[in-house]
Amino acid sequence: MPYTPNMSARILDGKASAEEIRRDVSRQVEAFKAANGPIQLCTILVGADHGARLYANSQTKHCERVGIYHTLIDLPVATTDAQLKSEITRLNADPTVTGIVLNLPLPKSIDAPAAQYQIDPYKDVEGVNPSNIGLLFYDVPIIAPCTALAVMELIRRSGADPRGADAVVIGQSRIVGRPISMFLTTQLATVTACHIETRDVKAHARKADILVVAIGRPRAINADYVKPGAVVLDVGINRVVEKSADGKEVSQTVGDVDFDSVSQVASALTPVPGGVGPVTVAMLLRNTVEAARKQLDRRI
Repeated sequence: MPYTPNMSARILDGKASAEEIRRDVSRQVEAFKAANGPIQLCTILVGADHGARLYANSQTKHCERVGIYHTLIDLPVATTDAQLKSEITRLNADPTVTGIVLNLPLPKSIDAPAAQYQIDPYKDVEGVNPSNIGLLFYDVPIIAPCTALAVMELIRRSGADPRGADAVVIGQSRIVGRPISMFLTTQLATVTACHIETRDVKAHARKADILVVAIGRPRAINADYVKPGAVVLDVGINRVVEKSADGKEVSQTVGDVDFDSVSQVASALTPVPGGVGPVTVAMLLRNTVEAARKQLDRRI
């Protein structure tokens, strides 16, 4: 359908998409367990703060819903690089462990990238090991990054065809923006990667048929950045405190995109919360099943 100016964007419901993905994952888990035994995901926490612990607990609930066993490994804040490496090495060697997640942030005393590099690429269900990130260049990752997979899934569900489209990715972090840029390139989109040194982000963004925003700045991208009819994916998750109509301070979660203005220009848009986030968690579950299959193939 042709885009009509001032028409409200179709909201890409991440919660509904995630539920559909989880149902499919649950079927895959049941079939795998019947033939090969259980699937187990291990999450490592190191001196975890309250937020990280809540996230780990939510992983347990999501795993239970689809039949994946979830084990939480809680290490003290005084854990050293060598001790964390030893724990990851132990999990890598354990054939009952299907996937490993190293929850961030880690204590400042620990080298986070080095710790992630220790995870076996076949058990790296978040897709953050440099081997998996690097293999995206060749379009053959063992396990791909969850957030990038979620964005590509929502683009597919939006009905947009990346082939030949102008795609702009604002924000080039190593586990979100860059993998998304590479994914879109493999789908034969013409990709512009905007970063902190890009001189005129707005000029690039306004050319985008597909616009992905992942910069960690609340409501930074408004309608002035968006080409009428574009599909907009908001990866940002920001906590802000604002005054309500009655003058009270209210804490809420918002994205990097100014939803109210962009929804009047875009043809499709992900909300925050309820957009990319839930699909990212669902992709973690899907990756865990994929990891189990690939480890089985590796052993045969």
